Amino acid sequence: MTTQLVWFRNDLRLADHAALIAAAGRGPVAALFVLDDETPAAWKMGAAQRWWLHHSLASLGASIAARGGRLILRRGRAGPMVRALAAELRAEVHTLVHHEPWAVTQLAEAGAVTPHLGVTLARPNSVLSGTGGRYRIFTPWWKKLLEQMPPPRPLAVPGINWADAGSVASDDLASWGLLPTAPDWSGGFADWQPGEDGAAARLADFARRAARYDAARNLPSVEGTSRLSPHLALGEVSPNTAWHVIADAVGEAVAEPYLRELGWRDFAANIIEQFPDHGDAPNRAAFNDFPFIDDPAGLKAWRDGETGYPIVDAGMRQLWATGWMHNRVRMITASFLVKHQLIDWRHGERWFWDCLVDADYASNAQGWQWVMGSGVDSSPFNRIFAPVGQSAKFTAADYIRRWVPELAKLPDDAIHAPWEAGVGLIRAGVKLGRDYPQPIVGHEAARARALAAWAQVKAG
Repeated sequence: MTTQLVWFRNDLRLADHAALIAAAGRGPVAALFVLDDETPAAWKMGAAQRWWLHHSLASLGASIAARGGRLILRRGRAGPMVRALAAELRAEVHTLVHHEPWAVTQLAEAGAVTPHLGVTLARPNSVLSGTGGRYRIFTPWWKKLLEQMPPPRPLAVPGINWADAGSVASDDLASWGLLPTAPDWSGGFADWQPGEDGAAARLADFARRAARYDAARNLPSVEGTSRLSPHLALGEVSPNTAWHVIADAVGEAVAEPYLRELGWRDFAANIIEQFPDHGDAPNRAAFNDFPFIDDPAGLKAWRDGETGYPIVDAGMRQLWATGWMHNRVRMITASFLVKHQLIDWRHGERWFWDCLVDADYASNAQGWQWVMGSGVDSSPFNRIFAPVGQSAKFTAADYIRRWVPELAKLPDDAIHAPWEAGVGLIRAGVKLGRDYPQPIVGHEAARARALAAWAQVKAG
């Protein structure tokens, strides 16, 4: 029987893996992962996600080995490497369809490959309007996607006859240097458990909390979100599995707010299929001439969590420490950078790309262009989040206390805007400018400046 080569990419699981299932049904299976920094070029995997990748590959390799197989590791340009190994093994190749522009290039360069669905709920190009066109707005997309939902129920790990790949050259995972050293900044990542077992544990935990998702997901101080995003980004759990586990746990009606978030991932894939440069170029031409400010010091203050706005600083510090940030706070911090500071959204997007363990080209670009107002489906530019108002509205006091401990002694009514606390600062032993920075920009002045910049753009 012909050897079947399964080319793993950002789909590092054995369960509900259509390429693996198809391969197992056709012959002995060999498994391959290629670390390709060349084809993505500037969009090669960021530092935080490389930490995750190391542990995820170790987990996948151990799972394959426990079943009698071997995960072959190669580093270089993926397409030619897949083609060469397929020729060496005289193998047919199977992989899951990915939608990033470099993934499309990899697939084209790999030669004869059988692609399978498994990264999205449905093929993005199958969700079409009545006239056969592609959607660019989420709400009609979601309604149309629902016509194909629920997705098929997930399939278990198949019985696999592993090919004899003991003599095939393979890199040592440790030699790739994916883990940080000198310094090791990953100490705050200890709460994560990369790998398929970690994804299953995280999904089971969320299933117990999913009934509260709609009420709690915007509250940074509580565990209201699923925290499944890193596992979905590296494909340690399929979206079909996430859909059915949560829908079965609480019913589709109660699960709908979370299922919509899974639909948003599909929508982002749909957008980058239509706009492959979505991470680099605004979709709306007017934003090509936006008068951004070149402010290295301001950008550094934002990255370091030293803006003087506690909710912004808490989010940026959480990001650096844990490789993750609460979704509501992602919107607040992004809005602050592009509207309060008038710094190019692409600087923030790149920082998130390097710091997030759940970095996803489509979702990251979609999120930043949504906040900027430059995407095909986005918030209007004149929607400017008031960080103090957002912090109070979503009861972020305890979240701030955790990540901005300088302010921990301030009461709830003062912690969102400490510069207004007056005697409360003295009682808390906090001196602005020494213990915690003064705001780098006033909200009303920043808002007026942002609206003036937008008026300038609209005037041409």
